[in-house]
Amino acid sequence: MFARRRPLRLETERMVLRLPAHADFGPWVELRVESRAFLTPWEPVWALDHLSRKSFTNRVYWAQRASRNGTSLPLFLIRHDGQLLGAITLDNIRRGPAQSATIGYWIGQRFARHGYMREAIGALTHYAFTQLDLSRIEAACLPHNVASVALLEKVGFRREGYAREYLQIAGRWQDHLLFAILAHDVRGEPIGAS
Repeated sequence: MFARRRPLRLETERMVLRLPAHADFGPWVELRVESRAFLTPWEPVWALDHLSRKSFTNRVYWAQRASRNGTSLPLFLIRHDGQLLGAITLDNIRRGPAQSATIGYWIGQRFARHGYMREAIGALTHYAFTQLDLSRIEAACLPHNVASVALLEKVGFRREGYAREYLQIAGRWQDHLLFAILAHDVRGEPIGAS
């Protein structure tokens, strides 16, 4: 479990990473709608109620529970001017002999390729290794997602394999490249900082 009284808040040079809040509903819907064509090739098919207030409310409650229980850290990327940029999740946190987790992320189309996700991955990975005592963080992406492959490699993740029909993305089972970064790959600094 994550032993803390206040919700997690990670500060970077240009943004804050924090749990989603009910007040984020409007900005979240706006960003998801305007980025729909950009995001849907890389995500599972959106449920019919994906953009509903009820679905978002359930997302907020799940994020609070998962964070409290130590199983996941679903965080929104909020630029210092208050603009929602996207989200990043440290998920499937496994303790004991594994001490590992999986990272996943998305960013709004107009904020892509500005280094925001690189900054977010660096901050969250640093936190996971130094504060949560994780040993390994895994990531997966579609082989033809050139931007995501380049991002993961740039922040220090190493390609470890190829998983056939790994996840249902855009309505069909798709192969994924598998990546990981280990705590000893990093030397106390947020990854991707250079």
